[in-house]
Amino acid sequence: MQLFTIDTELFKLDGGAMFGVVPKVLWNKQHPADENNLCTWAMRLLLIEEGDRLILIDTGIGDKQNAKFFSHYYLHGDHTLDKSLKAHGYHRDDITDVFLTHLHFDHCGGAVRREGEQLVPAFKNAVYWSNAAHWQWATEPNPREKASFLSENILPIQQSGQLKFIEVQEGIQFSDDISVRFVDGHTRAMMLPQIRVKDKTLVYVADLFPSTHHFPLPWVMAYDMFPMTTMQEKKAFLQEALEQDYILFFEHDPQTECCTLKAAEKGMQVAETFTLDTLF
Repeated sequence: MQLFTIDTELFKLDGGAMFGVVPKVLWNKQHPADENNLCTWAMRLLLIEEGDRLILIDTGIGDKQNAKFFSHYYLHGDHTLDKSLKAHGYHRDDITDVFLTHLHFDHCGGAVRREGEQLVPAFKNAVYWSNAAHWQWATEPNPREKASFLSENILPIQQSGQLKFIEVQEGIQFSDDISVRFVDGHTRAMMLPQIRVKDKTLVYVADLFPSTHHFPLPWVMAYDMFPMTTMQEKKAFLQEALEQDYILFFEHDPQTECCTLKAAEKGMQVAETFTLDTLF
């Protein structure tokens, strides 16, 4: 097995939304906002080569939306999905599996592209993986989350016949070395891949921990549907991650790609930060 970081664009989101009820005077010291109260975030994907499978975890925001849509998110930076794949010697047509942690637009927008007037899967040779509970949640969205679940990102995957579902069962095996954790605080049945590689365990934490600054239990995004559930899930995961010496891989932290944990007087803290290429 080999793991590769796939960097895509950086984007901006409202700092208050990203830190919920935490006062700006606190979070702004950790993750400074610009003059519009916007903070920069990454859309960092993970590519896994396992046997004859090439598995991409999430797809970023994509490029098929209109200019008005992108004007809200201020995409910037030098990286794109295709350039990052190419840097590792791959093309999107090489991808055999696209594992979607959840179907918010910044995680699955790149799963579908425009081809003339049609919307088609961006990875033509891949199986796309979600789960039935989350798929129903996304395709029958509640009013609060509706703006994050865009039908043009989701329905073409099913219409293509390339969609398959993972059973919602904690710890279910996706492959020999990849199991799946399910969490419900951010959105219904979000999937976190847990990867065993070279006697280490790496967890792609998606939106359970948008950054290392979200380790304190009350630091929960306003985007989370069930904040108390998120807090319970964070507490349990952090304790397990400390005891088992997990490596956390961050999708949205613009500074930290990976870290380990240590216990401190006020809860969990970063023990060590590093990039994936220095680890494997």
